[in-house]
Amino acid sequence: MFTKETVIGVIGSGAMGAGIAQVASAAGHPVVLYDTNEEALRKSKVNLEIALGKLVEKQKITGEQAAGMEARITYVGDLARFGNCGLVIEAIVENLDVKQSVFKQLETIVAPGCVLATNTSSLSIASIAAVCKESTRVVGIHFFNPAPVMPLVEIIPGILTAESIADSCFSLISSWGKVCVRAKDTPGFIVNRVARSYYGESIRISEEGIADFATIDWALKEFGGFKMGPFELMDFIGNDVNFKVTESVWEQFFYEPRFKPSLTQKRLYEARLFGRKSGRGYYVYGTTPEIPQPSKDPVLGKKVFQRVIAMLINEAIDSVYLKLASKEDIDLAMTKGVNYPNGLLKWGDELGLSEILETLTELYETYGEDRYRPCLLLKQMVKQKQNFYR
Repeated sequence: MFTKETVIGVIGSGAMGAGIAQVASAAGHPVVLYDTNEEALRKSKVNLEIALGKLVEKQKITGEQAAGMEARITYVGDLARFGNCGLVIEAIVENLDVKQSVFKQLETIVAPGCVLATNTSSLSIASIAAVCKESTRVVGIHFFNPAPVMPLVEIIPGILTAESIADSCFSLISSWGKVCVRAKDTPGFIVNRVARSYYGESIRISEEGIADFATIDWALKEFGGFKMGPFELMDFIGNDVNFKVTESVWEQFFYEPRFKPSLTQKRLYEARLFGRKSGRGYYVYGTTPEIPQPSKDPVLGKKVFQRVIAMLINEAIDSVYLKLASKEDIDLAMTKGVNYPNGLLKWGDELGLSEILETLTELYETYGEDRYRPCLLLKQMVKQKQNFYR
């Protein structure tokens, strides 16, 4: 369906859209990058030149390759320029009304065989496709930021997406050097659903006064091997982005307690303390970042890790139970999408599913909250002495 000559359209020249355009261009495709903001387009072009220049300096690519990538991208401010595209990927604000408006307009411009994709991280593919006359050609292609660096891409067919469309997109994006996984069209897909516990339970621990931000970050890195602690990571991602994804997943899951946002998150969002990009979030940044020293109590650290990892593994198991993705794709998504040191299902096997169940049962009995209820599949597997991989 797709060839090297297929023109790839990208809507939105922000960090994500520009990154996707770079990836497609690097794979040899002509690319049309659209934005309504002329200054944003200019900035995107300058940033690409700088990024490619650094890659040339590091000898990751040649000057000739960089020039070719730049030449293959056309910057436009008119959607009508998408007329000859074979695939259009939308990467704009996470607002359903805005996305639907764009897709509705796109259908009047592109050819009947053009595939329409959304890079949404938390909205349903079905709802975006609902405004299209040809819903079968609408699919989710979710890159992770920064797109040129992060290897994972989630391919999400909507309820009406043609199987051949999803398969072709999987093959195409894989040919771009990306690691693709297939996910069901549910809120947050794989990564943004399962990862909620990494942030949410860590915030809960801090709100209860069990440990401060720095100590929780230390515990997850020290005992879990995570590259970044949850508060460091939220500040890096942006507390505006993280809160809005959490809120969206929670609402779309009909206010499921496991995904409930915290007041801590909400207050940071309201105060515009977004993290690194604003100079302050959970920590203070600047010329001399203010990162408090953690309390390196190994007993406390292990308890923090045990609580957070139990919640993460429980969510991964629930994803298998509800057939959101295969066990292999869930583990692959978490290692390649958010750089977890281990696949959560494999991790559950190694730590012992009975130990995970015991931790969750204790939390459930202590708090009496549904957020801690163990997944039925976990209970069944422990009872039958089963594992995921061995």
